[in-house]
Amino acid sequence: MAIFPQTRTAVPSPSAALLPRPAGTGDATRLPSLRHIGPNWYASVMGTAIVASAGAALPVDVPGLRAACTLVWALSVVLLLTVLTARAGHWLCHRDQARAHLLDPTIAPFYGCLSMALMAVGGATLTVGADVVGARAALAVDVVLFVAGTVIGLVAAVVVPYLMVVRHRPAPGTASPVWLLPLVAPMVSASQGALLVPHLGAGQGREALLLACYAMFGLSLLATLVVLPLVFSRLVHHGPLPLALTPALFLVLGPLGQSTTAVNQLADVAPGAVGAPYASAFGAFAVLYGVPVMGFALLWLALATAMVVRAARDGMGFAMTWWAFTFPVGTCVTGAAGLARHTGLDALTWLAVALYVALVAAWAAAGTRTVRGVLSGALTAAPVPPRPATARTT
Repeated sequence: MAIFPQTRTAVPSPSAALLPRPAGTGDATRLPSLRHIGPNWYASVMGTAIVASAGAALPVDVPGLRAACTLVWALSVVLLLTVLTARAGHWLCHRDQARAHLLDPTIAPFYGCLSMALMAVGGATLTVGADVVGARAALAVDVVLFVAGTVIGLVAAVVVPYLMVVRHRPAPGTASPVWLLPLVAPMVSASQGALLVPHLGAGQGREALLLACYAMFGLSLLATLVVLPLVFSRLVHHGPLPLALTPALFLVLGPLGQSTTAVNQLADVAPGAVGAPYASAFGAFAVLYGVPVMGFALLWLALATAMVVRAARDGMGFAMTWWAFTFPVGTCVTGAAGLARHTGLDALTWLAVALYVALVAAWAAAGTRTVRGVLSGALTAAPVPPRPATARTT
């Protein structure tokens, strides 16, 4: 399975160059470095922003951690503006390639990353960036990014599966963890919306936002339960993923950790939005749901890590899929931190700390290799087909 679309190039006739170019087809000679900047680049924004917000959520006091998180938040803002500009240039100058991405089943799911990048930076701005820009400005930025990200995420959650049914028609046995990306975006809205609930005046507006977040939680959770069995079935019946795509197995942690984060953050703000019986029920649900799901997340983390080690031994090199090591793991950090907050268990506190250490190491590795690839031009060049995984023996 290719990570980038492999488009066919027709051989033009001698007179083809004399014909006018159809409107809106793009021009491969304009800003060629942007031609292969796909929506997957938003993953670098998500992975950077989660380092800041997850660090702020840790239930421990580490000297200098807050200042470091503030610097990482500032970097995530710069990255968001940079990738947004690059993607705008991609659509303006290479519309043919942009349409090809949208119609490619291996690329289209990454459009969910735009939604999550906006909300990840917005949430980090409210929780960390407020130290720099002030609480009022941070709230305004978060509201704008939350609304934009939620709308884009809900659209992607409908449009991408629709395209997969009527246009993409992926072959049997090609299910990929990437398919989860547009489906997990509403779950990010659920957790980020919880941060905004206390800022609404008491009354139906606050309650409506809380329940809307729970609705998006359910939307994303049930959709994940439909797709995840397809992914595992593909692994069991068709063997490992291609080497470059193997890190995408970590994407399964996204809906698991993010849903645990969502129920805990929503439980924190429920008492001020709904009546006592429901608020207490939401608090109990946060633990009753979060603990089993976190257990499954740790199981999948072990499985995905083993598959990545196997792929590394087979020669897996760096690809933008390495960013899958960051945001999904970060959601597990915030999920474990929320459970530690509601249960008071030190074991969950240390789990959150251990996962955060792994997150920072993964972010540093992915970030360093990305910078190196951009400077060398390797990441902006035309993609090459990924190497297949080693065949299994029977």
